[in-house]
Amino acid sequence: MSAWLNDETTLGTGAAPRHGVDIFTLLRDRADSRAAEDRAARVTASGAAWLAGASPSPRSTLSQWEARPGSPGVLPCGSSFDVVNVPALFGRRMLERLWAEGPGSGPVATHRGRMLLFAAPGTAQRLPSLLAWEEWGAGPADRPRTARGCPPPVLCHGAGDAVTVPPLTGGAGSGGPRWVVAPDTRDPWLPGPDVLLWACVRVGRSAAPSVTGNSIFPPADPGANVYDVSRRR
Repeated sequence: MSAWLNDETTLGTGAAPRHGVDIFTLLRDRADSRAAEDRAARVTASGAAWLAGASPSPRSTLSQWEARPGSPGVLPCGSSFDVVNVPALFGRRMLERLWAEGPGSGPVATHRGRMLLFAAPGTAQRLPSLLAWEEWGAGPADRPRTARGCPPPVLCHGAGDAVTVPPLTGGAGSGGPRWVVAPDTRDPWLPGPDVLLWACVRVGRSAAPSVTGNSIFPPADPGANVYDVSRRR
């Protein structure tokens, strides 16, 4: 399943692209010309190959990307990756913890005010039960779960689900989906349920309301964070 997938456009082995540009050459050229601090959010040729591998027809998906490298798409979860979906601010704090105190993260994207953390296959099945064990979101019966300072619901996408992925090139300033930490290898390290549980719990506890009932979250920083992707596995 893929938004770019069109069975009639499958690439033949060794065949030249039928239309558009050579997506791998384009991505390599872009990577060479970008400043180091900007590369974290830029998909590489190897990263594009990994994303396409989530589709049942990778060659067809790559063919569609060559025609429309600036368009977002949809890829299935459950084989190459699962996705953990959280509100953007909470996800940003998770990401800060993962990079500052933990093992780092896999690819991460934002879409419609949510942050999508790409995780190891099987995470979507296991993480909800681990969160339930931690009594995630539990609180006084008279306080709504959406109250400030209450941990937000965590959505998990696994086998049978699909997610929107940002464009391979461009699109960062259009208000649509964008990469925060883009895929850059054919075999990226992906956090499992235990790592993401740790990040959720650490952020949730640090966001607990004070005795005054006010959230300790500071105002959102409009500037983008830069993550030290040199520590990727």
